[in-house]
Amino acid sequence: LPISSDIEDLCEPANVLPSNGLNDTVMLLEQLKHAEHRAKLAEAALARAQDDLQKMKQFARDFVMNADVGSSSSSSAIADLQEDEDGVYFSSYGHYGIHEEMLKDKVRTESYRDFIYQNPHIFKDKVVLDVGCGTGILSLFAAKAGAKKVIGVDQSEIIYQAMDIIRLNKLENTITLVKGRIEEVDLPLEKVDVIISEWMGYFLLFESMLDSVIYAKDKYLAEGGSVYPDVCTISLVAVGDMKKHADKLLFWEDVYGFDMSCMKKAVIPEAVVEVLDPNTLISPASVIKHIDCNTASTPDLEFSSDFTLTITTSTKCTAVAGYFDIFFEKNCHNKVLFSTGPQCTRTHWKQTVFLLEKPIPVEAGEILRGKITVRKNRKDPRSLFITLSVKETQQTYSLQ
Repeated sequence: LPISSDIEDLCEPANVLPSNGLNDTVMLLEQLKHAEHRAKLAEAALARAQDDLQKMKQFARDFVMNADVGSSSSSSAIADLQEDEDGVYFSSYGHYGIHEEMLKDKVRTESYRDFIYQNPHIFKDKVVLDVGCGTGILSLFAAKAGAKKVIGVDQSEIIYQAMDIIRLNKLENTITLVKGRIEEVDLPLEKVDVIISEWMGYFLLFESMLDSVIYAKDKYLAEGGSVYPDVCTISLVAVGDMKKHADKLLFWEDVYGFDMSCMKKAVIPEAVVEVLDPNTLISPASVIKHIDCNTASTPDLEFSSDFTLTITTSTKCTAVAGYFDIFFEKNCHNKVLFSTGPQCTRTHWKQTVFLLEKPIPVEAGEILRGKITVRKNRKDPRSLFITLSVKETQQTYSLQ
């Protein structure tokens, strides 16, 4: 039914209004009845089209789910896909590029590999849960280290490739993959001995995936079990880089001859994720947060902390930067750690920079005191608001 053209016809204005005579009135009534009838037909057609669209969506969903179940080994379990509120977040991890970047991050991936392979006693004959398994690399490591059973959970579409990867490496009898959010899926086992996850985001807590690991810990971890990595810290360091400060802020004062200085107010509140030049650091690091993943609760992930930075160079402090360190220590015969700090090998997490609107003059030996508050964005809980107070200045930054 050509709905669009019918509706256009209905909208055509009448050229002649009845001026007199019964015939004109009867003709107008007939035209109105005909128009009403056509409008009802169009409405019914639209309703059928909407119903057909819903059926097509359901067919596509069922096709994908049934194809996956049919082609998977009996050891693979696919949870029914629930309506989720994290579509944008999870869809971003369905693209292959982000997984390639993470796998090629040797600091990240080799640290997990070394922890697992150098501490096989933690995994031998154990049941392991991999939260946010992605391509399944941690699950593969755990299986090779002797795990009795590994369950990988991920909501993003990458899990379908992970299934193929598991089969290619003939580990389908050890590794079971479940599609869905850890908060919503039903796992094939009630308890696990070990939880592993690569959940860290920028400034450690961006994306709030640690919340999901904590949920898994509270629901599935057996008594005496462990979460890895087990310890994480967030640190701050002072930065003195007038050139970078000018590039970011003074730039707006003369843009091809135009004054765009009003943009400064929009630029400053955005935390910048970038690799810092270690030569621009003007203080040692100060730890502002220590997280034990085996005991942490969700409220622990929003916090305030006072800090002090001991200045090493007389200059101007143009920014405060944050980074995190990761530790694999609990019950480890061979402890492993890695840092995302600016003086270490770069990682895909880089550093998170909080630019100061007005640089602060500092002297070598001076103690720069401040306070930082980290909280979730209530409208978007995977993003963060960070409020930084240094001397007389205070600024709230967003990381999203």
